[in-house]
Amino acid sequence: MTLPPFINESGRLDHVPPALMDELWAQGWRHFGSEFFRYSITADEDGSLQYIQPLRLPLAEFRLSKSQRRVLRKNEDLELRVVPAVVDDEREVMFLRHRERFSTNIPDSLSTFMPSAQPHTQPCECLSVEVREAGRLIAVSYMDVGTSAVSSVYAMFEPDAAWRSLGTLTMLEEIRWAADAGKRWLYPGYATAQPSHYDYKKTFRPLECFDWRGSWTPLTETRPVTAPSPRA
Repeated sequence: MTLPPFINESGRLDHVPPALMDELWAQGWRHFGSEFFRYSITADEDGSLQYIQPLRLPLAEFRLSKSQRRVLRKNEDLELRVVPAVVDDEREVMFLRHRERFSTNIPDSLSTFMPSAQPHTQPCECLSVEVREAGRLIAVSYMDVGTSAVSSVYAMFEPDAAWRSLGTLTMLEEIRWAADAGKRWLYPGYATAQPSHYDYKKTFRPLECFDWRGSWTPLTETRPVTAPSPRA
């Protein structure tokens, strides 16, 4: 593959209008709270380089896969709602259980990803998918809303409900909401050119990826990239 240019940029924006959010996403920017960033290359734990792929889904072309249909069927008993984003004790406690699934890069708090004050408006409009089982909250995802696009921010679920594939379920609900709202794109976030635990994002087809030179192109299945060591 053609290696991407090296990009590592960050900045702070406290309030961003919807049209500008569209432009930032289209240039590979992400954010947690008011901290915006974009980077094309990162290092893995073993020192090998990982090539970052910003992804976006053209909503008019999305079609459910067989496995995604199965996820919807096995979760027909659940209640899903899309509401203004909230960060509260119930969600913070879920986050603490959810993070136990990870062994590295473990964040301290949900506030690492979402501002604890006014999460539904800072730095832009943000909605939340809530998933409840008999009244119990078992999954939450957050998505930003722009003029013509939405962007997934973060998703979490109760570990004892992992068998339900709730990350896929909440993403499907974000897609449904965005399509019904007349949006053109959904940005599921970053993945890598190499195999990684972000590969689940690539199951929502067809996808486009950003080349870090200003263009979006269809994401095709290619052979894994072997990244050189930064020590070489």
